Amino acid sequence: MICPKCNYQQNENAVECPSCGIIFHKYLKSNENNNNVPNENINIKFYTEEDIKKNSLSGYLFYVPEMVDQISLYARIGVLAVIALYGIYLIMGSIESNRAGETFLHLVNLPFHEFGHILFSPFGAVIHSLGGTLGQLLMPLICMGVLIIKTRDAFGGAVCLWWFGENFLDAAPYINDARSLSLPLLGGNFGYSSPYGFHDWEFILTELNLLKYDHFIASFSYITGSMIMVISIIWGIYLLIKQKRNLAETL
Repeated sequence: MICPKCNYQQNENAVECPSCGIIFHKYLKSNENNNNVPNENINIKFYTEEDIKKNSLSGYLFYVPEMVDQISLYARIGVLAVIALYGIYLIMGSIESNRAGETFLHLVNLPFHEFGHILFSPFGAVIHSLGGTLGQLLMPLICMGVLIIKTRDAFGGAVCLWWFGENFLDAAPYINDARSLSLPLLGGNFGYSSPYGFHDWEFILTELNLLKYDHFIASFSYITGSMIMVISIIWGIYLLIKQKRNLAETL
């Protein structure tokens, strides 16, 4: 039950609010007398244990609908299988191979990278350069949040988490290139032939006096992305098992 005065959540059978101290039947009677408002119109909400569980963090992350469509279930199994195999392919490549940067997903990530530069441009030169990588990392997180919270699609959230991890793999070769400057950049340029500041991570690490740690930071990014991708697959498998059980109960 929600207290009509202070909105404190409490036991359904409570007589007195432990937060603000009002006696419920007296408060309701006072409102009825003063405002001529019937008791049933006072804003008191009751939540079942199932409602509270559904709206908890785990309720959002592991939510699956009670009614499951068989075609949708098997389509999601197919999607999870594809991203799992594709993830293995990306993870098994080395940072130097720039495998993630040579796939179609790099072209998907690129517009968000460039928009990140624009979005973070008011915050100084270093953040402006870092904004490219931040932009391509933020977009999957935004999509994940919308799917989990607004549409209650936890499986879609798991796929977006996989995409988030893939962006760490995509960024790792760029970070690793901060000293060698040998990767081709946007517009056909190379870091070694471009003016200072054109190569994001050369500029970021130089300005922060961290250039000698470029390989370490790149490896950390690669490992982090790989772990996130594995977690997303485990999350997706768990959700599909729950959906399979719901489907079996409805057949």
